[in-house]
Amino acid sequence: MSKVLILEDEESIRSFIVINLKRNGFEVVEAADGFEAIDKLTTIPDIDIALLDVMVPGIDGFEVCRRIRETNERIGIIFLTAKVQEQDKVYALSVGADDHISKPFSPTELIARIQSLLRRVSVHRENSAKVSFNSGPFSLDLISKQFKKNGVVIELTPTEFSLIQFFLEKETTPLSRDVLLDHVWGREYMGDPKIVDVNIRRLRQKIEENPSEPEYLQTVWGHGYKWKGQIQ
Repeated sequence: MSKVLILEDEESIRSFIVINLKRNGFEVVEAADGFEAIDKLTTIPDIDIALLDVMVPGIDGFEVCRRIRETNERIGIIFLTAKVQEQDKVYALSVGADDHISKPFSPTELIARIQSLLRRVSVHRENSAKVSFNSGPFSLDLISKQFKKNGVVIELTPTEFSLIQFFLEKETTPLSRDVLLDHVWGREYMGDPKIVDVNIRRLRQKIEENPSEPEYLQTVWGHGYKWKGQIQ
C-alpha cells in the first residue's frame, strides 16, 4: 500500500482529499502546517508521495519542498495550490516538485496524477532490456537506482531519473516534448506541458559544467531534446 502525506491547513479540503485517497487504497498521513509536515516526513518511514499546499501556517509549502529535497530526492512531490500564475507553477518545479495541480480539482484528476508519479517513484520497468547504462562520464544503474558522473552520485528526483533513463535508452534520438510527456508523465497527464522544459533545466543544473551551453542534454531546435554521448 502506497503512503501519501497531505499538507493542507483547511480541514474540509484535507478531509475531502483523505477520503478519496483512502477509497483508492492509499495510506494517508495528515499535516495541517509546514512544521508538522516536516516532522512527520522525518519520523514516519516509507512515505511515497507528498501533496503540499502552498499557503499553510508555519513554513509554506515551497519551504517544505526545499527542506525535503535537501535530504530526500526519492519521494514524489505534488503541489496543490489555488495560485494560477505561471511564475508560481515554475517556481514550484524549480524547488524540487515533480508536478502541480490547481484547485479546484476532481478526485479523478488527483488520483491519476498520483498514480502517474508513483510509476516514476518506483522507476522499475519490467520491459527494460538493460539494467545499466554508461555514457561518457555518466553511469545509470536501474538496480541500485543510482546515476553517477565520474563515479559521484547525482541525486535525482523520480521524474528526473525517469527522464535520464529514457534519454539513455533512446541514445542520440531527438525526443519531442510530447513524446517525453507521454513516456514520463503518462498519456493521462492534464497539466502544463512546459513541465518538461522546467525539468530539463533542473537536470542541466545538476549534470552540466555549463548549463547554459549543455554538452550532454542538448536542445534540437524544432524537434525537442536529445542525449549526446557514447552509450555503452
